Amino acid sequence: MFYQGTQLPPPKGNDSPDGVRVSPRVRLSDGRYLAYREKGVPKDQAKHSIIIVHGFGSSKDMNFLAPQELIDELGIYILQYDRAGYGESDPNPKRSLKSEALDIEELVDQLQIGSKFYVIGVSMGSYATWSCLKYIPNRIAGVAMIAPVINYQWPSFPGSLIKEDYRMKLIKWTVLLAKYFPRLLQWWVTQKWLPSNSVIEKNPAFFNKRDIDILETIPGFPMLSKDRLREQVVFDTLRDDWMVAFGKWEFDPMKLSNPFPQNTGSAHIWQGYEDKVVPSQIQRFVTEKLPWIQYHEVPDGGHLIVHYSGLCEAILKALLLGEQNLSYRPRSEVVVS
Repeated sequence: MFYQGTQLPPPKGNDSPDGVRVSPRVRLSDGRYLAYREKGVPKDQAKHSIIIVHGFGSSKDMNFLAPQELIDELGIYILQYDRAGYGESDPNPKRSLKSEALDIEELVDQLQIGSKFYVIGVSMGSYATWSCLKYIPNRIAGVAMIAPVINYQWPSFPGSLIKEDYRMKLIKWTVLLAKYFPRLLQWWVTQKWLPSNSVIEKNPAFFNKRDIDILETIPGFPMLSKDRLREQVVFDTLRDDWMVAFGKWEFDPMKLSNPFPQNTGSAHIWQGYEDKVVPSQIQRFVTEKLPWIQYHEVPDGGHLIVHYSGLCEAILKALLLGEQNLSYRPRSEVVVS
């Protein structure tokens, strides 16, 4: 359960004497607080405002390796925030697909970022991006999803495409355990005899060679350690996030209409061809059903492509300038329809 749809956070910082990070927060209309951090040019000088949505077990402190020169040249303001229950943000006991989009909208409005903004969702953070396309499309200037998770319950998936995928069965059982037997699941994932994080992080069943090389140089998944999973608030946040991402959705993403019919914006999916968490052939099917989404593929990429050198720059240039990097053109293959 705890290794699907993740991306790596950077090392923890010590911004206060006791080592606890203190970030600015906004109070939402329901009383919850969301923590955030700002990067790039000042928002009142920005030409482009981008909200980055982190994935499972991560936080607003995840690395997005965009060159500073490009950020300054294009006038990019970047807002990263802790999704509900993560980092320094309060949990949302009523978390849903729609609440993820409304959290983003309210955060943007309270910070007076503007009427239009871009959203970049990473891994499991992509379900919040789909939610923005569904519930607040009039606010979206463009979107990019990086190694986005897929939900095998989406009605548009043909059985011939997914029925033999072992991931579907694993996710189904995990969702059932999380829903009906959460304490059993928590006990199971914190047992001493289970493999350690470090073992799983180097497991070729989850990550390809480039991913494993990345994991050698960047801290792993501290929020997913057994000690942290024993903390009830941590486990409950991860459980609720997982349930929303892989439970039954209120809409089918593959039935969404183009939010940019006049080409006023663009949508992109970035996928690793060798991703062992989200199969590239299934991702291709999604974009075949949604031709208004541009599909980019990293030939030797796994699930952690957001950490690959040069990729964030290519993502920004495609999203903001419409530039196409031929290195990420998908290889020709037949897609199931």
